[in-house]
Amino acid sequence: MDQVYSDRYQCHASTPEKGNNSLVGMSRLIIALRQLKDKFSISDELFDPPISTFEPTKVEPNVPNINTIPGMNVFHLDCRILPRYQVGEVFSYAKEIAAKIANDYDLKIEAEACYWLDSAEPTSPDAPVVKALAKAIKRVKGKDARPVGIGGGTVAAFFRKAGFPAVVWNTGFDSAHQPDEYCPISDTMTDAKIFASIYMED
Repeated sequence: MDQVYSDRYQCHASTPEKGNNSLVGMSRLIIALRQLKDKFSISDELFDPPISTFEPTKVEPNVPNINTIPGMNVFHLDCRILPRYQVGEVFSYAKEIAAKIANDYDLKIEAEACYWLDSAEPTSPDAPVVKALAKAIKRVKGKDARPVGIGGGTVAAFFRKAGFPAVVWNTGFDSAHQPDEYCPISDTMTDAKIFASIYMED
């Protein structure tokens, strides 16, 4: 999350010289943060997508009316970082970019992490748990599974951080966070059969 402050108070839109439009600074910062994609550009085909992603998402409300130049703006940047990078190095580079924008536009910019989680060691595609899951999927669905990493957070990360190789599996449509996000009951039943198959395997 980044907070962009004007060094002066908000003001009426008809007298912009009395303030400093933090919305302009925020807009410039959002564009400048696209540099993160070039700086942290390594790809890894094990993951889908195979690159780190840096996307502005939510903008907090600033002023309630349309004729006021805002003195403060807050926005959020969602970062999904490949395990070969540390969150700290990405955050430090983002702060360098913010410092330059703050200097160029005579603003105060503060950055803080709403959520910070360094990647745990990835589970090896050759781990027994991966092979057991793939075997169960083949038995129940008749399909060949392949290991893949994702940018979304799962409970497997907490197990991997504790030193346990872990995998995540579910059947579903790619509708995460969309207005019609859903999961058919039939898919849940299929997943139950897959997990049961793993547990019943000798």
